[in-house]
Amino acid sequence: MITVGVEEEYLLVDPETLLPTPLVQQVRAAARLAPIADEREVQDELLQAQIEVATPVCTDLVEVGGHLLRLRQAVAAAAQVSGCRIAVSATAPVRTASPVPITNTARYVKMQQEARLLVDEQLICGMHVHVGMPDRETGVAVLNRLRVWLPTLLAMSANGPLWDGRDTGFASWRTIVFGRWPVSGPPPRFAGLADYEARADALVEPGVIPDRGQLYWHARLSERYPTVEVRCCDVQLEADDAVMLAGVVRGLAATVVAEEKAGVTLAPCRPELLQAATWHAARHGLGSTLVDPTGRLRSSEDVLSTLLRYIGPALEENGDHREVTSLVHRLRRRGTAADRQRRALAEAGLPAVRALITAGATTA
Repeated sequence: MITVGVEEEYLLVDPETLLPTPLVQQVRAAARLAPIADEREVQDELLQAQIEVATPVCTDLVEVGGHLLRLRQAVAAAAQVSGCRIAVSATAPVRTASPVPITNTARYVKMQQEARLLVDEQLICGMHVHVGMPDRETGVAVLNRLRVWLPTLLAMSANGPLWDGRDTGFASWRTIVFGRWPVSGPPPRFAGLADYEARADALVEPGVIPDRGQLYWHARLSERYPTVEVRCCDVQLEADDAVMLAGVVRGLAATVVAEEKAGVTLAPCRPELLQAATWHAARHGLGSTLVDPTGRLRSSEDVLSTLLRYIGPALEENGDHREVTSLVHRLRRRGTAADRQRRALAEAGLPAVRALITAGATTA
């Protein structure tokens, strides 16, 4: 059984204007006083209008969902006490004229000094899924085989169409904003663990990036935990959708581990095609076509069906099949969270968007 854990980032916003509000210290302090959240589970982020939660290590999806709802409710209650709200959106729909202050740590201060506008515009929130690995060598093998599915995961998770009060034309504008950092996007294919470590060292040792925390690939080896960390997903509007993505990621990890053990040949994937597939997924979400793992452009429905068939045996073995497939079918029926944000904006403007993304903090 592959273990799984989830990290989620949220925006802190004004309850009326939806503008980012730098109250993370007050919210964290209030959350720590709640009996349902542990200090280690609620953390600062780069900007003071962001907050992050992290579940414990889980062995089944029921645990994941329970912890996410518990943490969302704790942080939402703490935010309300502090005079703001939690917004569960991958991008800030509106922004203040002045930059939001950074969290005052040496690492974040250095990032601001080196990339001021990038830091100012980092009002974006993701969801990271950690899947347990027996060793880092296996983790690299998983990265090599998982990378072709990252654009599909991104499209499924899209929840960031709005920026500066208008539709960007992208389902996940977060992906485009994050893609401006030096090391970002799909990970390369590695020859093995030694190659992974050498490439990481070649970026850190000369000072091209300050530390391995800025290996912002869409999937990487965690430096803190014995896991592969899948980072391509937008934060999810509802906890159930986060559970769905955690289950899909775990199913993919189990499937590719089995392939690696069986010696299944790893099909080549051109890096430029994978990069273009990522951009395409960020642009369209599930509303059009997707580039499948073989490099063909197909309908998003076809690609999702292929994904479910591919990971079906692993979902059954993990006990996740019924829950994941039912949630994927719901996603197909009602569209992504980006689609829902756009519908809200079209029907009733930013007040409807505000109601949608702030309600998500306590919605299953």
